[in-house]
Amino acid sequence: MPKANNAVASRARRKRILNKAKGFWGSRGNVLTVVKHAVDKAEQYAYRDRRVKKRNFRALWIMRINAAARQNGTSYSRLMDALHKKNIDINRKALAEIAVKDPAAFTHIVRTALD
Repeated sequence: MPKANNAVASRARRKRILNKAKGFWGSRGNVLTVVKHAVDKAEQYAYRDRRVKKRNFRALWIMRINAAARQNGTSYSRLMDALHKKNIDINRKALAEIAVKDPAAFTHIVRTALD
């Protein structure tokens, strides 16, 4: 009995991997064995960096809040402590947005927290 190769499934499998490598440079985009490694590594980075992105944004928000707080005569840590003690629940993302877009409102929040 002759050996039957499932060419349709094999081609689909290769095509799926090659499609993930579209835009990769040189042999990383067209040589199957190299593409497999490149795509695996790319997926590892994508998985990891979805979490790293959250850390980076939180750090950015903290930097913006700190800069705005220092313009109002206090520091980030003193401001956050005062907000928590006054039970003013506003997250860092919203606070950073207010600090950038509406400095007057941010100044009002700082004064409310520190009074």
